[in-house]
Formats: sequence, C-alpha cells, structure tokens
Amino acid sequence: MFETIVALATPPLKSALAIIRLSGDDCFEIVNKVFDHDLSNISKREIFHGHIVNENKVIDEVMLLAYVSPHSFTGENSIEIITHGSMLIVNEIIKLLLSKGARMASNGEFSSRAYLNNKLDLVQAEAINDLINATTIEGRDLSMLALKGDTSALFRPIKDKIGEILSNIEVNIDYPEYEDIEEVSREKINEYCVNIVNELNELVKNAERSKLYNEGLNIAIVGKPNVGKSSLLNAFLNEEKAIVTDIAGTTRDVVEGEINLSGVPVRLFDTAGFRQSSDKIEAIGIKKINDVLSKADLVIYVADENGIDVSLYSEIKDKKHIIVYNKSDKISKKDPNALYISALNKDISPLTNKIKEVMGISINKISPSFNNSRQLGLLEKMVECLKVAIKDNNDNQPIDLVSVSIMSAYNAALDLLGESNKNDLSDEIFSRFCVGK
Repeated sequence: MFETIVALATPPLKSALAIIRLSGDDCFEIVNKVFDHDLSNISKREIFHGHIVNENKVIDEVMLLAYVSPHSFTGENSIEIITHGSMLIVNEIIKLLLSKGARMASNGEFSSRAYLNNKLDLVQAEAINDLINATTIEGRDLSMLALKGDTSALFRPIKDKIGEILSNIEVNIDYPEYEDIEEVSREKINEYCVNIVNELNELVKNAERSKLYNEGLNIAIVGKPNVGKSSLLNAFLNEEKAIVTDIAGTTRDVVEGEINLSGVPVRLFDTAGFRQSSDKIEAIGIKKINDVLSKADLVIYVADENGIDVSLYSEIKDKKHIIVYNKSDKISKKDPNALYISALNKDISPLTNKIKEVMGISINKISPSFNNSRQLGLLEKMVECLKVAIKDNNDNQPIDLVSVSIMSAYNAALDLLGESNKNDLSDEIFSRFCVGK
C-alpha cells in the first residue's frame, strides 16, 4: 500500500492558478474530509467544482480532477486540486491535507511512483526531468521522444537479442543431452555479439551527440592578456558583457555567458589572461582558470599576431581544444591551415563552424536517442562486456565463462531501462527532480 503524498505541482509564486497534487491508495478518503462533494463512490475519472473547507470555513473555491487507479500518471488513485494562485491559500490547503493523513512528497516522488507502478520505464521517467530543464527546442524534442517511449522502443530489440543468445547458451550448458536443441556454436556467438556491438556503437555515437543537447557544453576561453578573449565572449553573446580595455589584467574574475549553438546550450567562460602578476586580486582570478579548465568540454585558445605562448599551450594541449588567431586584420601573413577571426568586428563564424565540427554538432533532424551520462555509460559498458565475450570466445575459453560477460551486458541493458533494482535506482535518480513531479 502506498501512503498518500501531497505537493504543489506549480511554482511557489503568486499566479492566477495553482495545482496541488495528491497520489496514494487513500487520497480520495483524505480529500473527502475537506471537500464539499462526496468522493467515496468515484469509479472513473471525474471533474468537480466545489470548495475546500475546514470546519465549515471555506478556504477556496476549486476545480478538482479525480483519477482512479490505474488510469493516472502514477498508476494510483490521484487528485489534482486547482486553486487560486495565492501561496497563502495553497499553504493552508496543503497544511489541512497533511492534518488529514497525507504527507509531503519528496523530490520526484510522483514520477518515481509512476516508474515503480510500471507506468513508465526509467528512460521515460528521466525524460520528464530533462523536458522540464530543456533550454533549447532540440533538447525538448529529444526529451519528448524519450517520454513517448520511442527511445526505449529503439533499444528493446537489442536487449532481446542479448537475452536470446544468453538463453541459448544457458540451455546448451544445462541440457546438453537434448538432441532437438539448436547447438550454439562459437561462430554463432561471434556473429550475434559482433552484430549487437555494431548496433550499440551506433547508439553510442548518437548518444554522444544528443547528450550535448541535453547536458550542454562548457567552453573555456583562454589566452595571454590583451589577445581579445573578452571581445570574443561579447561577440558570442552579441552584447557587451565583459569589460574590454587595452589594459592588461582587465578581466580578473571568470566572466560567464550562455548561447544556443545550433540547439546546443553552451556555457562560455572568459578567463583572466595567463601571466605572472604581483596583483593579489588578479592572481586569484588566474588561479580560477584551473577550475574552469577542469570542467571544460572544449578550450578555445586565443592568440594574436604575437603567436602561441608555449608555456600556456602546455596547460591545455591534452584537452580538446581549438587554436584561433584573433585580430586577423593585424596579421599580414596568414597560415592557410590556421583559424582567423576578428572578435571586435563580430567576425567569428569560422570559429563557430569549427566548434560544431570538433564537437560533432550538426543540424540534423532530431531522432530518438539516449541523451544523458547515465544512459551513455551503460551503453558503453554493454559494448565492453560483449567485446570481452568475443575475445574469450575467440580464445576458446569455456562457454560458461563467455556467458558471464554476456550476462553482464544483459544486466546493463536491464539497468538502462530500469527493469532491475527498482528501489535502489529510484532514490538516486528521482532525487534530482522537482518536488511535485
């Protein structure tokens, strides 16, 4: 039995309307104690207009939507109370419902119950949070495809193939005496595993690209003082956010900005110029560069007519990076293989095109794809497990040892969809959600 939970499902702000959600086996009985209509004989979804009352005192006039299990988002009896959007009213109603037997929902508990009651798989459940947090149309579209179940449907046949080869191996091991069972040869195992790895690699490639639409991209802008880093940030943002002067050390702290790059949310970090300085404030700003670099998915090294600083380049050469020469109008002799821009003149399109190329950002039609780190990590784990199985199989290791690696891949597939260890997963995943969702 699930106890009844309650939470505000709309932002805790003054507005025209607010929605209070309840879900649980006895939610009708609890709301019946404070609503001026009888809810005890509800057998299907219904809408009511009435009043929330406390000891004959009317708290608010409301619309009430009642959903009967299993025909609700959570799969349980559920109620949504639409009130006037005064937080005074909202808090009074919630306090009253708590006094009648409900308890406050924790983060993501409504979605967690939908998952635990098999109304959603884990990929769909995660898509709810991704949809709420989407900052681009492309990110929204990817999340909507996952929420509809299209992404899971793309993967389930692969999971079933792994289960099929695993079950065939297990039958051959456990019942070798039965002659009518198809023998699973080593060639057959290889054929199955190689084909599955190829399919998974395609999913991984798409997931790496789609992850950018969901989680975004951190780009650090570094370079010596006065090479035009702040001008470049301003050109990206198309506004004068960073102060630009000819004085070295003008940028002392990290200046941040956000842009939409072909549907990918990009966070830009303009850093202080690399140089030795006795100025304590400037030195603190320079120390922050290392923190930014540790989080950066891509580093843009900005140089000018004076070329590349070897010591500075050594700090970023092992990270994914792009070298760009700014102040192109001052550089008379240009290397045909180098990248040139003029941030002051807002001529940075060669750089934005290079970022898209390096990070694999393309303007393709959005299609179902996994799009977060958890999902991508499990896809990669499956690939590695199956590669181990292929190697062990080719090395003539015992078949039962080969099946151990295939079983690990299958367990990862179950984890991806949330079909195992449901309670263990729900606490970690749904803690990231909003209360009321």
